[in-house]
Amino acid sequence: MKRISMLIALVGMMIFPMMQVQAQDVVAKDVLGKWLNEDKDAHIQIFMKGDKFFGKLVWIKIPIDPETGKPKLDKHNPDPELQKRPSLGLELLTNFVFDDDEWEDGEIYDPKTGKTYSCYMEFPDEDNLDNLKIRGYVGISLLGKTTYWTRVK
Repeated sequence: MKRISMLIALVGMMIFPMMQVQAQDVVAKDVLGKWLNEDKDAHIQIFMKGDKFFGKLVWIKIPIDPETGKPKLDKHNPDPELQKRPSLGLELLTNFVFDDDEWEDGEIYDPKTGKTYSCYMEFPDEDNLDNLKIRGYVGISLLGKTTYWTRVK
């Protein structure tokens, strides 16, 4: 009886580790690629410059300003000179650094309001690298807004 108990325990110890599902490790470059914003009206291409991460606007659902009949401009920017630049190609994400499982210390620019916020990004589910959480905030991350982007395939 003692042998059977030992055998069952030994088999259980061998099978149990195989049954555990491990979350995959997130690496810095997992965030690279094209992302659809939550409003589903823009694509943002995330790329690297040196060892930092950036994102630029590469597609807009309605690229023409209905008021002018011309390509949309950064008209909400508080700097009058920057209001003349095209929206397409704007860098919305700047200077993110990867740390363990998130991209932090960056900023996000909202072209719909002309405001820039401190920001971090992370995958809320490390087993799903196609859903990206973006948290923009002023001061501390408790005072902010979260949005989710979906990877464009």
